[in-house]
Amino acid sequence: QKSAIDLAYSTAQELVLDGKHKEAIPAALRALRLSTEAYGSNSVQLVPVYLLLAEASTGVGHLPEASKYLCQAEWIVLSTPDCSVAVQYKLHRSLGLFCAAKGNFEQALYHLANDIYLASSAFGLKSIETSGGYFHMANVFFRQNKMDVANSLYAEV
Repeated sequence: QKSAIDLAYSTAQELVLDGKHKEAIPAALRALRLSTEAYGSNSVQLVPVYLLLAEASTGVGHLPEASKYLCQAEWIVLSTPDCSVAVQYKLHRSLGLFCAAKGNFEQALYHLANDIYLASSAFGLKSIETSGGYFHMANVFFRQNKMDVANSLYAEV
């Protein structure tokens, strides 16, 4: 069953990376169903699938569905005391990107700052994981027309 979950998840992830958000949703939903059967409905193993579903839903403009998936992921993380920092930083990144997509830049910056803090504490300031947070934060500042801050963050990447 693990290989079926991995196949469905990687297929959905590849489609999202290719910009085919609508096509990714059925594969991600399959990964969610299989993961729920294998690990239970409140398992931290579901968080990456929920985050992928949120990204795909945002990509097709279905923000209420994206919000629902993000809320579910956040609930699991908050109710898992030993949740890894790697999962937590990815949650904050997804929340930040969602807030940016909605135009809520202050909330986006809050989540992206948490993303950077968590990623840097786990992987270091110069890691690829941390640089992704800097990049997304720079994009938010760019959208706010705060070019000095954006350029500074782009240079950090």
